[in-house]
Amino acid sequence: MTATVPSAVGAPLARLEGPLKVTGAAKYAAEYPQDDIAYGWIVPSPVPRGRLIDVITDPTDDAVAVLWHGNAPEIAAAGDPELAVLQSERISYRGQPVALVVADTLEAARYAARTLRLEIEAEEHDAVLRIDHPDLYTPEKVNPAFPAESVMGDPDQEALVDVVYSTPALHNNPMEPHATIARWDGDQLTVFDSNQHPSGIAATLGQVFGVENVRVITEHVGGGFGSKGTARPNAVLAALAARVTGRPVKVVVTRQQMFSIVGHRTPTVQRIRLGADRDGTMTVIDHQAYSQSSRLLEFAEQTAVSTRHMYAAPNRRTGHHLVRLDMPTPRWMRAPGEAPGMFALECAVDELAAALGMDPIELRIRNEPAAEPESGTPFTSRHYVDCLRQGAERFGWAGRDPRPRQRREGDWWIGTGVAGATYPTMAQPSTARVSALPDGRFEVAIGAADLGTGARTILTQIAADALGVGVGRIAIRIGDSSLPQASVAGGSSGSASWGWAVTGACRALRENGGDQAVFDTTELIAQQEKDGRHAFGAHFAEVRVDAVTGEVRVSRLFGMYAAGRILNPRTARSQFLGGMIMGMGMALHEEGVLDPAFGEWVNNDLAGYHIPAHADVEEIDAAWLDEHDDQINPMGSKGIGEIGIVGSPAAIVNAIWHATGIRVRDLPVRLDKLL
Repeated sequence: MTATVPSAVGAPLARLEGPLKVTGAAKYAAEYPQDDIAYGWIVPSPVPRGRLIDVITDPTDDAVAVLWHGNAPEIAAAGDPELAVLQSERISYRGQPVALVVADTLEAARYAARTLRLEIEAEEHDAVLRIDHPDLYTPEKVNPAFPAESVMGDPDQEALVDVVYSTPALHNNPMEPHATIARWDGDQLTVFDSNQHPSGIAATLGQVFGVENVRVITEHVGGGFGSKGTARPNAVLAALAARVTGRPVKVVVTRQQMFSIVGHRTPTVQRIRLGADRDGTMTVIDHQAYSQSSRLLEFAEQTAVSTRHMYAAPNRRTGHHLVRLDMPTPRWMRAPGEAPGMFALECAVDELAAALGMDPIELRIRNEPAAEPESGTPFTSRHYVDCLRQGAERFGWAGRDPRPRQRREGDWWIGTGVAGATYPTMAQPSTARVSALPDGRFEVAIGAADLGTGARTILTQIAADALGVGVGRIAIRIGDSSLPQASVAGGSSGSASWGWAVTGACRALRENGGDQAVFDTTELIAQQEKDGRHAFGAHFAEVRVDAVTGEVRVSRLFGMYAAGRILNPRTARSQFLGGMIMGMGMALHEEGVLDPAFGEWVNNDLAGYHIPAHADVEEIDAAWLDEHDDQINPMGSKGIGEIGIVGSPAAIVNAIWHATGIRVRDLPVRLDKLL
């Protein structure tokens, strides 16, 4: 009788790479030893718009090379003009790379960069997002490919709530900055790069340099949050310098440079109109979002798209409006669109509840749709109401006085708030290979990237169950573009996409009894319905606000989620909490402060750009429902990396109103907005 192997999926397995990371043995992009390596230092533009006429170097400097558009080899743009570095005299934003200094040491490169003289013809610039900007337009699509507008019924009917919310620019600051080491061996380009998509970065660099043999190694990544989802200028600059010098070249983006060249969350202005009958039944939902992009590239964030999926109402409209400015290009940042969009929607729903004199949870439950509100597509699973009810019970919502400014303990006003959360459930085409090894183990290979989310561990668990063996018999290989092609680690789609491919390859190996099997999910995913697939959740916050100073402290933060089958509760809880804390930062701390005269974020370091620290996080917890959804992928899993930030800021801001009676509609909530 064969012993049954316990299921690995669902077990709280510790991260396989944990010992490597805590002992310092894990190699990150800038840490791979190379013989005769040179160091590149990016020279940013000091003006937001103009022309670079000349670069004048100091002959006493120890630079190996100074590259700029006057001497850099020609490369292709590969569809992204941000990657056409050092190819044009045009300057499109402050901080744009206009030169690269290469030297034998990092110190020499940095010094030579400081002594460069840039001859620039500056031009008038425009850096401010305004909803009355004459160049506003409606894009055809918003990220990644949603229609920019949707209309049903008559959304111009009377609204009880008509408010404007705004969010500032927010900046990606993963612990590991963007970094690249590039080396040429003939026409073979090898790149050690911190990114979220080794296969995609390799393909892009191949296009840029017109070569087929590109290998991208991404063994460990110290966070990305979307900013490392596509190739960034540092990768192209390193490869360009390596080709010119004939040496391996390392380029590490400084913390200050990350505020301009790696992408940020666009600032938004959002007008929300909500109408309802006296019993709380919503009649009108109208969400108009205004955001910005650069002159170089159109990036239109999907700010209002999540509103299309949340609540029932016969008259509804969503729209997106964009203006191109002399500013850096916004990019993906954890839950792009959903995070700022749901802040505005869920705060407006709270305002509607107050106007109606209703409990905000009851109002949300009363407007629960039976199917997708705009398309009518059935949901594969939707347990939003269960998250609200069970979350409220665990949080202690019962008996809450709905009136604001009713509870005070000493100098502290105390309040509680709630907000909904949603994020689309996606899977993207990927390929995995599994091979039987002579020692009885199995090698599972897929070119995925582990951002620190635990992807290695989860894929090992998935493979073990699919093969019917213990996790100790699985040897996982990821983080290398030479492995079978995998999708980007983004959109909360990694585990679903890669796990599907791994499951298919393992099952194929068991069925054919051979030594190796390869499985590609492209056709299966192409046949899937895209609508009606979401994770849901509910956030609950308790805050206290100092009546004298206006200081805000988050006493408790709790999230209840319905996110399909949880593959690993240990790594899942970490992801949920990380998202919630990032949402706290969005609500209370983070703000890119713009100096319009210079087109620059003036707080472009971690001294001036504030993020939550350990002392800011008091009591925080996350839980989830036992949700089963067999229509989405073989594991029944939904993405969890981003839903934690969606709704978390709104719950905190709603709690601040409940504590103080003050509605803050422009983030972050600072002392001066409460006093």
